[in-house]
Amino acid sequence: MKAVRIHEHGGPEVLRWEDVADPSCGNNEVLVGIKAAAMNHLDIWVRSGLPGVPFPVIMGSDGSGIITEVGENVNEWKIGDEVIIQPGTYCGECDKCKAGQENYCSLYGILGESEDGTQCELIAVHSNNLARKPSHITFEEAAAFPLVFLTAHAMLIRRANIQSGETVLILGGASGVGSAAIQIANLFDCIVIAVAGDERKLELCRELGADHVFSYREESISQRVKEITGGVGVDIVFEHVGHATWTDSLRSLALGGRLVTCGATTGPKVEVDLRHLFRKQQSIMGSTMGDVSGFHEIVQWLAEGKVRPVVDKVFPMSEIQDAHRYLEASQQAGKVVLRPK
Repeated sequence: MKAVRIHEHGGPEVLRWEDVADPSCGNNEVLVGIKAAAMNHLDIWVRSGLPGVPFPVIMGSDGSGIITEVGENVNEWKIGDEVIIQPGTYCGECDKCKAGQENYCSLYGILGESEDGTQCELIAVHSNNLARKPSHITFEEAAAFPLVFLTAHAMLIRRANIQSGETVLILGGASGVGSAAIQIANLFDCIVIAVAGDERKLELCRELGADHVFSYREESISQRVKEITGGVGVDIVFEHVGHATWTDSLRSLALGGRLVTCGATTGPKVEVDLRHLFRKQQSIMGSTMGDVSGFHEIVQWLAEGKVRPVVDKVFPMSEIQDAHRYLEASQQAGKVVLRPK
């Protein structure tokens, strides 16, 4: 088969669309013929220098496709089933896994980071790492769904404990994870403030249900938030930008507000004034991916039409270097998806 692999860290030029051996199917695994795989900022971090990457590695965390083979211990799946791949891996035996907190497992990993991923023609995955693809969505839409919706679900529900009617500030509202967060906050009837960079991205935020949108290039985030909230601030800040927005994010929090973060696309080094933090009784929380029950909950929402993935642009995997340049330039509104050709 062919796959997108890197053999070393570097720029887009280290990405190769090359021949690799077909994977074998273990007793508890299935083989999935990949129809589409989506990109995330994690791909850029893995390519450019994330420590611990096992070279050479097949890139990609998100994928959808059709089962081509099932292991002898697998009873719940059959050849021809259309599936979505859950991107987190875990031991399944530790106390955290048994408690349904798989993303706290000490062996937790992510496809395309700690092991071979989805940007290939064929992948072997544990049968527990699958959900049925709803028939009303395309393979491209299905591939654009798992990581960002699972991440946003964990951030807002598991970590920030979102409550009905709260006010939520979502940074990077037109990104994959931001667009997911807008939709999840809407399910809780929250007041959603979304920030993005240009009119095309702001329009997407409006379409997804954001109540207030504005460009960070034209307005101060914290000042605009104070205007919208009458000086009170927001209950939750959904943060994944990092250095560039961190100060504004903290200034936007209400008394008792919660900031939850899953990334640092503009840099990981930030400052916190502990006096403001304890006087205002605020919380700062980190979040990585999500648990298996959360995955099945978001897939159920998808099947019921309560949420939808947003596909911005589709590239063939053979043009993976161009796809990385496009994503790295923050040109997308929604998800960048790859087809294996």
